[in-house]
Formats: sequence, structure tokens, C-alpha cells
Amino acid sequence: MEIYLDSANLEEIKEAYSWGVISGVTTNPSLISQENRDFKEIVLNICKIVEGFISVEVISLSTREMIKEAEELASWSSKIVVKVPIIPSALKAIKILNKQGIKTNATLIFSANQAILAARAGANFVSPFLGRIDDISWDGIPLIKDMASILGYYKLPTQVIAASIRHPLHVIEAAKAGANIATIPFRVLNQMIKHPLTEIGINKFLEDWKKSSHS
Repeated sequence: MEIYLDSANLEEIKEAYSWGVISGVTTNPSLISQENRDFKEIVLNICKIVEGFISVEVISLSTREMIKEAEELASWSSKIVVKVPIIPSALKAIKILNKQGIKTNATLIFSANQAILAARAGANFVSPFLGRIDDISWDGIPLIKDMASILGYYKLPTQVIAASIRHPLHVIEAAKAGANIATIPFRVLNQMIKHPLTEIGINKFLEDWKKSSHS
């Protein structure tokens, strides 16, 4: 399973990418709005930092305007994947953009039915939102399993991006469920690397070294 960073913060992206574990980046209008910088400037800078795909979302809801936005975004870099919400007008846009060679990521996915429709329309990625499903007291992991199983069984090329990751356990469960990618906030990425026994072990090694003849 690949790991993407779910962020529009350039410093977070630089740091995470320097670890050698990040394959791409996902953004959304909410993340972009938090940065108080020019939208295009942010996206182009992310493209300079990351070698893999960068998902950037349209804000239009009509097919015509989605396509117009998508063509503009795709013209900025070959790394850009255009995110569209899973609504009928977006399915039309996905089909047209697919024929144009513009990659798409169907987002705000909450059911396997939505994922099937997006995949049949030609979406390169589908993004089920685990955390938001958990927020309404449902378990999002079976959804990931269903999507991975269905898309794999019918050999559809659409990849599953586990999104709205809230904690490290989501990452493990998404990987076990067959997600192709997990897109993770920087906070959760930091939590993944930490373990109390690791910290205890490091402190013990350092204390023992100080006591030895080598210190």
C-alpha cells in the first residue's frame, strides 16, 4: 500500500517527503484555504517537491465547468490528478476527461455503489472517507474491503485511496482491507512512527553508553 500525504502545507510536505515514505499528495479546498497563499502557487510548489501524483479538487458542480477547471489544472503539471465529487455531473466529466487522458479521483465516496459507478465512468482513483463514516457510528473498513474486492475481481484499473484517516489504526486496517493507497494527515504520519517502547529503548541504550568506558 502506498502512502500519500493529505496536506497543502509545504513545510509538512517537504518534511514528510524527505523521509522517503510518501508517494503522492492529496489536497482539497479546505486544506488549501488554510494556507492563505495563492492556489496555483501552492499546487505548483507541491509539484516541485513530490515526484508522484497530486490530487487537486475542482469546486464547480456542473459537467461543463468541471471539465473547464480540470483542463486548466491538468495543464499545470502531468502530476496532477483532478478530484471531483461523486455526483451525476461528475460521472459525465470523468468519462470525458478520461478520453482526454486527464486522470481523475472521485471523492466523497461513502458506498461501494458510488465506487463502482466512478470506476465504470473511468476514474483512476476513488476515495472513500473512513473518518466521516466513523463519525456517524458506522465502520468504514468493510467498505474498503468491498471496494477492493469488487474492483479487483472485475480487474478494473481504478485504485482505492483510503481517505479521511483519523488515527494510525485506520492505516493498518485500510492496508489489511486491500486499499491501494492511504492518504494521511501529517499528524497521523508522526503518530505512526512513535511507540513508547522505542523511546524507552533509545533512552536505555544512551544511558548504558554513558556508563560504559566509551563515554
